Amino acid sequence: MSTAVRSYEFKIMTWWLKYRKTLLCLTIMIMTFAAIVWLGYEFWRLIFQIMPTGAIDLAQRYREVHYWFAGKQVYGTLSSATYPPATYVILWPILGWLDFTPVRWLWAAIAVAALIWLIRLLLKESCADMLLERVFISLIPLSMYATGAAIGNGQLIVLILPILLAGLLLLLKGSGGWINDLLASFLIILSLVKPSIAVPFFWIVVIVPGRLRPALLVIFGYIGITIFASLFQDFSLLLLLRSWIEAAINNSSSATHSVSNLHSWMSFIGLERWITIPSLIILFVLGTWIFIYRHSDPWLLIGVTAFIARIWTYHAWYDDMLIFLPMIALFRIAKFNSATNDDNLLAGVLLGTILIAMIAPGGLYLFPSPFNLIYVAFQVVIWFAVLTFLLYYTRRKNKKAR
Repeated sequence: MSTAVRSYEFKIMTWWLKYRKTLLCLTIMIMTFAAIVWLGYEFWRLIFQIMPTGAIDLAQRYREVHYWFAGKQVYGTLSSATYPPATYVILWPILGWLDFTPVRWLWAAIAVAALIWLIRLLLKESCADMLLERVFISLIPLSMYATGAAIGNGQLIVLILPILLAGLLLLLKGSGGWINDLLASFLIILSLVKPSIAVPFFWIVVIVPGRLRPALLVIFGYIGITIFASLFQDFSLLLLLRSWIEAAINNSSSATHSVSNLHSWMSFIGLERWITIPSLIILFVLGTWIFIYRHSDPWLLIGVTAFIARIWTYHAWYDDMLIFLPMIALFRIAKFNSATNDDNLLAGVLLGTILIAMIAPGGLYLFPSPFNLIYVAFQVVIWFAVLTFLLYYTRRKNKKAR
C-alpha cells in the first residue's frame, strides 16, 4: 500500500482516537432519542392500536393457532397461514389460552424480556469493555427501526433472535455434553417457529460443532412436534405438509410487503415462478462456505449467515433485525479481532455507515417515492459491502491461521 494511503489512514485513526468519546456520546444521544420515541410508539401499536393496524401479525398468528387446535382447516382457509404445522404447537403456550387483549399485553412483556436477553448476549459477545461502548452495544437493537416495527406488528423475530443466538453459542462454545446439546437443540427447535429466519443457521448446527448429535436432536425433535401438530387436524400429515408448502410458495410469490430479498428482486423482473430455485442455490452455497470456514470465529459465520437469512427468501422490513448480528461481528473486528489496522479501520467505517442505514424510523415508509426507493437501494449496497468485507476478512484470517 502506498505511503500516501498509509498516511491518510494514520490521520483517520489519530482523529478517531482524539474524538472517539465525543462521537460516541453524540451517537448514544441520537440512538437513545430514537429508541425512546420509536419503541414507545411501537409498544403503543402492539397493545392499544385498533386492529388491523396494530399487532396485525400477532392477530394473524392468534387466529391461526385457535383455528388449528379447534380442528378447523387453516391452510387455504386463512390467507395468512403460511407457517408449518410445528409453529402452531410452539406458539400455543403464548397464544392458545387467553383472549386477544391479554395476549397483546403478554406478548409485550415477553418482547421486553427477549430484548433484555438479547442485549445481555450482545454485551457478552461484543467484547465491549468501556462504559460508552457497552451503552452503544445495548442501544443497537433498541434504536433500530426493525425492532420497533417487529414489536408493533407482533412479529416473531423479536423472540427468535435471542433464542437462536443462545442456542448457537451453546453449541459453539459450550461443553459439548448431552445436557449442553439437549438445551441448545431445544432452543434451536424453538427458533424454527419461523423457518425462513432460522433455517440458514442450521448449517452451523450441522457443520461447526463437529458432531451430529445436536443436528439429529433438532431434526427428530422438530419432526416429533410436527407429528403432534397433525393430530389436531382432520388431514393426513402428508396432505398438511403439501398444503403448507403450497400456501408458503403462493404467499412468497404474491406478497406486497417483501423488501430487499431474492423474491422481491425476482418479482420485480417478472420471474416470480422461479423464486424457489435461487433460494435453494444460495442456501447450499452458504452451507459449502460454512464447511470451508468451519474453524473460523463463530461470529464471522453468524454474521454472514444472518445476511443470507435476510435475503434468501421472503422477508419484510421488520426482519432487518437480523442485521444486528453482522453489526456485532464488525464491532468485534474493529475493537479486537482485526488482522491488520486496515481491517480495523474499515470495520469501524462500515459499522458507522450501516448504523445510519438502520436507525429508526428508517426511510422505507418515512420518505415519499422515489426517495424511499433510493434509501432502500443505499441500504442494500451497504449490506452487500458489509457481507463482502466479512467474506474477505474470513478468507484472510483463514489463510493466516494455516
